[in-house]
Amino acid sequence: MAAARPVELPSAVLERAERSEPNAELALRFFYYMSLMREVEERIERKLYRQGKIVGGVYVGRGQEAIPVGVGLTAEPEDVFFPSHRDLALFFIRGIHPRHIFAQYMGRVGGLTRGKDGNMHMGDLSRNIVAIISAMAASVPVAAGAALALKYKGTRNVAYVFFGDGATSRGDWHEGINLAAVQKVPLVLVCNNNQYAYSTPLEKQMACAHVADRAPGYGIPAEIVDGNDVFAIYEAARRAVAHARAGLGPYMIECKTFRMTGHSAHDAADYVPKHLWEEWAKKDPILRLERTLLERQWADSKTLEELRANIRAEVDEAVEWAERSPFPDPSELLDNVYETPPASSEK
Repeated sequence: MAAARPVELPSAVLERAERSEPNAELALRFFYYMSLMREVEERIERKLYRQGKIVGGVYVGRGQEAIPVGVGLTAEPEDVFFPSHRDLALFFIRGIHPRHIFAQYMGRVGGLTRGKDGNMHMGDLSRNIVAIISAMAASVPVAAGAALALKYKGTRNVAYVFFGDGATSRGDWHEGINLAAVQKVPLVLVCNNNQYAYSTPLEKQMACAHVADRAPGYGIPAEIVDGNDVFAIYEAARRAVAHARAGLGPYMIECKTFRMTGHSAHDAADYVPKHLWEEWAKKDPILRLERTLLERQWADSKTLEELRANIRAEVDEAVEWAERSPFPDPSELLDNVYETPPASSEK
């Protein structure tokens, strides 16, 4: 089966998705959010977790930072995000400070779940981020429902749902995208194809060559993009969003990337051939972006080092703040767990 390619969009849609030339301001925003995600996750996995200050699962997106940043910066505030556990930058793009992420992982009151969880099972409905579901594919039917609600309300907003390649082998993923296609809902489907569903390589998951090849069978246009090229991702996402906002239904982007770590902090990833680590390390999305910034003279080495230093200082302060945040009081055990039912109108 041939690889999926960008669809020919109607002229009215193309006007919204008109290609924008990369510029220094946008590139530096990319660099900030990608670098912030990397620094926060490095601190979580390689320091706090190993120091015993974080107990439980730690899942990071090292090597995949270009995807949530390139896609996330195409969204409007009222659009709805359904992140995966490797899309931390979406939280920063929506204005959530790193201190609340660290507090979340430490099980402190300052976290988004106020100490009722200790990892990425978090969201913020006030910022239109729906909490992460561990079984990645399970987010897709929910996102399709949210997109259907946006359509019924007559808004121009869209829902974005992120998932890995392994999720597309689950039944609920197929049910969700079928619903989205039939109802022509404004849904942007983003596959973080990092080559491994936990420890299962792509060729042992599916017979087709590309995840994107699965979408046309449901009538969904799809394209494949270099998942380590933030500019290419941004442009693909602009096309996808323009398609969805125009009422043409869902659109899928498959981002080819690599998970430069184990599935989680406790996974040594011994099943990954050594040559893949070496090959993909050369394609690091942040180093690639840094080279572009320098080559195009959008920033010099001093500017980038100052930005990295500022990020490190921001993260240092955030860790200190999170460690000062208290653990939840037992009296709060049932707070925000049950919805209080309205008073009965029966007499």
